[in-house]
Amino acid sequence: MTWNIPLFKMYYDEDDIESVSAALRSGMNWAVGSEVTSFENELAEYIETSYCLTFNSGTSALHTALLAHGIGEGDEVIVPSFTFIATANAPLFVGARPVFADVEKTTLGLDPDSVLAQITPRTRVIMPVHYGGCPCMIRELREIADDHNLILIEDAAEALGASIEGEMVGSYGDSSMLSFCQNKVITTGEGGALVTDDRDLYERSKLIRSHGRLETADYFSSCVSMDYITLGYNFRLSNIAAALGRAQLRKVEGIIAMRKAIAGLYTTLLQEKVPEISVMSPPGGYMHVNQLFSVRVPQRDVLMKYLAEQGIMSKIYFDPVHLTHLYRSLPGYEVSLPVTEMVAGDILSLPIYPGMPEEEIIRVVDTIAEYYAVE
Repeated sequence: MTWNIPLFKMYYDEDDIESVSAALRSGMNWAVGSEVTSFENELAEYIETSYCLTFNSGTSALHTALLAHGIGEGDEVIVPSFTFIATANAPLFVGARPVFADVEKTTLGLDPDSVLAQITPRTRVIMPVHYGGCPCMIRELREIADDHNLILIEDAAEALGASIEGEMVGSYGDSSMLSFCQNKVITTGEGGALVTDDRDLYERSKLIRSHGRLETADYFSSCVSMDYITLGYNFRLSNIAAALGRAQLRKVEGIIAMRKAIAGLYTTLLQEKVPEISVMSPPGGYMHVNQLFSVRVPQRDVLMKYLAEQGIMSKIYFDPVHLTHLYRSLPGYEVSLPVTEMVAGDILSLPIYPGMPEEEIIRVVDTIAEYYAVE
């Protein structure tokens, strides 16, 4: 379907086009090359971590993180159900069991009290999600992980650039995942990254990312034979995608500023015209980058249909993972998550993207106001 106002658009400029073109015109090293290394170094510097590895997706990065941390059969990983399904599936990939904890109502991230209630002798990892660009209660979760000798892996797929009192999301975990899918803060089309301060974890992850190959040189431009020392995958990000990622990262602060301005206008107009709607309000000191602009609304499904009839896209981020067909078919996932189910029952994400015209924001709000006026 073609939308008059889509949920998101990719933001790009001549720097993006020229950067990708330059990588193409090099005539070689399209798979691996200097753009990948530079992108990784620049991401690590931006997040303020020691090491970074890029991946072909955030899902691959989470899969690799769990393998590199030694998570496997018999282990439990505490995750939210209010998330994209990849967060919960990653433990299954390695033979571990995702254990669902509830979220709290302010940031829509994992509730520390619910996490504490889910810890058992089998628990190895807490894997929180920073929903829609808003930091979760990561400091409290870091403390719980330390107190119980657990690994903390941040799913920061939606939150590049978010921070708490100046400390970057992604810098709290033993390792942290980023995503560069097309609807994220910056994009390489598809892509992801893993950041960490742990050199051993970084080295293990490098092997897993590229077939378990001990790379003593560039595989594609060297005649040196290389050994394969562990089971690995083809999870690499291409050099061309990395060139785009570098160009996107150069303007990330401007992209975030545009998102915040749009969210600010939405909030002002909605509070003025549609008091029925509840807008997220992060705690003081929390820097929300508004990868999503999600609101909680009465009669959500009917409103969503009405918006679609006017050519305005909206979307539910997210339906609870534990209520999907997959997890209903697995034993042991008949769990009670009252806040998750309440929030998922009335959450709605509205269109937001860098460069979104003010008139489109006004039209979205006016259309919502029209719906409630009639109702």
